[in-house]
This record gives sequence, C-alpha cells and structure tokens, in this order.
Amino acid sequence: MLYGNESISHYTRSNICIWMLMAMQAGILNIGGFMACHRFVSHVTGFATFFGHEVSQFDFEMALGMLAVPLFFLFGAMISGLLVDVRLKLHKKPKYYISFGMIFFLSAVVAIGGLLGYFGVFGEPLRQSRDYTLLILLCLICGIQNGTITTVSRSVIRTTHLTGITTDLGIGLSRILNYRKLEKEIAFDGELKANLMRLGIITFFGLGSVIGGFAFSLLGHGGFVIPVVTSGVLFWTMYYFQVLVPRKLQ
Repeated sequence: MLYGNESISHYTRSNICIWMLMAMQAGILNIGGFMACHRFVSHVTGFATFFGHEVSQFDFEMALGMLAVPLFFLFGAMISGLLVDVRLKLHKKPKYYISFGMIFFLSAVVAIGGLLGYFGVFGEPLRQSRDYTLLILLCLICGIQNGTITTVSRSVIRTTHLTGITTDLGIGLSRILNYRKLEKEIAFDGELKANLMRLGIITFFGLGSVIGGFAFSLLGHGGFVIPVVTSGVLFWTMYYFQVLVPRKLQ
C-alpha cells in the first residue's frame, strides 16, 4: 500500500501499522463528533434513525439535516472510489496519497475552525448550522477513509465503524471453531490472520475513543489536533513513498 502497488498484500507490516493507526484515528473522530454535536459521525444507521424520529416529531428541518449529513459520507466514499477502486480496475496505480492528503486537509480545517470558534461552543446542542457543518466535514473524512481501506483490503478491513467488522469477526470465529469440518473450504492461516486483524481494528478503535475522550474533555475542539497529526503522518508517508521515491529512481 505504501508504494501504491496494484498487487496488494493484506498483512504486510506497513499495512498493519497503517490500518491500526487509521482505526485509532476513526475512534478519535467519532468520539469528537459525539462530544461536540452529540452524534456519531460514521454511524449512517444512526442518522437514518434520527431522521425517522425527527419526522415523527414533525421537526422537518432537523429531519432534513439528519438526512443530508450522511450523504457526505457517501460522497467521501465516492471520492475514494475514483482515486483507488476505479484506478485499480483500470490496472493503474491507486492514488492513496491524494486520499490521505484530503483527510489531512479536512482534519486541519476541522481543528483550525474549532480553535478559532467557528463551530461555536464545544458540546452545545445540535441546532446551529455550524454544528451541521462540523458533522458534514467529519462524515466526509470518514467516508474517504473507509472507502479507501475497504477497497485496498478487498472488503476485509473497515476502519471507521465496527458493526460490519464485528459481524465478520463472529463469522470468522465460527469458521475457526469448525475448521475440521471446513478444512477443504477455507484456509486456516488466512482466516486466523483476518480474525486477528479484525480484533486489532476493534481494539485500536476503542483505544482511539479512550484517548479522544480524555483529549476532548480537556481541550474541547483542540482535541481534533490529534487526528490532524495522525493523518498528517500518514499523508506525508504515502507522499514520500509514492511520489518522492519514484522521482529519485527515475
């Protein structure tokens, strides 16, 4: 993944480090959105639920807001699809560094906007348009991140929410427990590695939530500086290996 190769090895050391760091980053972003606006930013199901609730209360303005925000998660996934999935299908090198660069830029916009007071008081009720702007930016970030990693891992890894990956883990564990019956159908080593990876994603997402919980409690919007740092490290690493190193070899 570091070099943007079309042939993707799931469990190289560099890929594992990238995926775990992104899972931790997603945990921080999610708890940041929850503590700032009382919504989980990568939980599209939750937005659909809130939409139904607001309609039942005849609060159509809030309902439209709840419907509009997750569309930016979809938009982010589409952006990653153009930069990664479509290029892989065309047998071209995916532009991971642009995806990570966009995540870095948008995270910086969130952190700077929060520190400058653009998003209002941290933790205020979700009513102002500026709160929706914050949610939109966070959903866009998560959509780009999740789309990128879902493609590169061939849908084995998702880093911004845990419902799918927990389901995959449950299925994977049942396969491991029944391996003797399924030994002709599955590769034990591959299934074991996939399950360990899923456990790692869940653990690092939880770790990010804990770190974010302390950071946002102390710093308010300043807590978003942490995903700026993590996404910045990932972006510059990708840019170095995918752009600068090939230039040096020419």
